[in-house]
Amino acid sequence: MMDVKEIQTEIYNYEDLNFVAYMEMTITLKGQDQLLNRLLEAFTIIDLSSNKFSATIPHSIGDLNSLRYLNLSHNNFMGHIPASLGNISVLESLDLSSNKLDGGIPSELTRLTFLEKLNLSMNDLVGQIPQSNQFSTFDNDSYVGNLRLCGVPLTRKCNEENGQLIGPEEEDDEEEEYGFIDGFGWRSVVMGYGSGFIVGIGIGYIIIRNGRPSWLVEFFFGVGYNKKKKRLN
Repeated sequence: MMDVKEIQTEIYNYEDLNFVAYMEMTITLKGQDQLLNRLLEAFTIIDLSSNKFSATIPHSIGDLNSLRYLNLSHNNFMGHIPASLGNISVLESLDLSSNKLDGGIPSELTRLTFLEKLNLSMNDLVGQIPQSNQFSTFDNDSYVGNLRLCGVPLTRKCNEENGQLIGPEEEDDEEEEYGFIDGFGWRSVVMGYGSGFIVGIGIGYIIIRNGRPSWLVEFFFGVGYNKKKKRLN
């Protein structure tokens, strides 16, 4: 995987490509399970997901400059994301989710201009999310569960001076990521509905008590309601 020339970015005739023997294999590519009937001899993918691997991700992984897909999710990897991953220029999918990675997202990853799928969710990453190149195309799902990340596409803002999260670390993250509805928090929505309900009950009581406006009272309670009320009185 350090120098697989057969899969470099040149265009090949599909019939001229070399395949291994026919086989069926289900692989998670770019976040989706895909069934492959045959594989290229130079098929470059590492999928070590859902194991119990721990310690740090080795810096030497950046030497695999022909790697296309890397999935190390659902393990116990710790430490920082290796900046050397930015050397894998043809990388199309990177999934490091559900580990114990900390530190910031290396700016070197913005060099991965072929990257189509990124998943760094459910880690302990901190600081500002890079914005250039492919990183401007990834949505909130790529970063969910990292409570100290900030910047677009998250709603948490960064301090302009140091790029760190504004405010206390214990800020109500769930409200910021999931509780906003068209720009309003759920508390504001509940208060609005509650206030409207109380005001509505009050206005309804006044209308029924005074019988005004008569057309509205008769609409809800029937024609002649005011006359019946007078007879009862």
